[in-house]
Amino acid sequence: MTAELTEDYRPSDDEPFMNDRQREYFRRKLLEWKEDILRETRETINNLQEDTSHHPDLTDRASSETERSLELRARDRQRKLINKINAALKRIEDGTYGYCEETGEPIGLKRLEARPIATLSIEAQERHERREKVYRDE
Repeated sequence: MTAELTEDYRPSDDEPFMNDRQREYFRRKLLEWKEDILRETRETINNLQEDTSHHPDLTDRASSETERSLELRARDRQRKLINKINAALKRIEDGTYGYCEETGEPIGLKRLEARPIATLSIEAQERHERREKVYRDE
């Protein structure tokens, strides 16, 4: 399914929604995003392995531990994001990418450009968030 894309190609509303070029564009975008995350993860692991310094000062040690904890939490969020990227890549393969899981309507190119892992249209996402807020407020 590799469609030819020029370097400056951007999906447009003037072409059929989720045609081969658009799917290839988003596939590449997702793969690039995933590779960036994996590279950052490798760098973090290397930094954590290299940083074996012992801090005699309790304040320095606490600061270092806090930084490690924050970094590990960020990496955990990115691990979850990779799962969402993989799910989006699978949707590209099976032809459901770009369509709202709730309504089946197109999600919209602007939303996909901003959040390529989106599974709901803006309207469906807003309904979902309103329902979530109602249940949370109870």
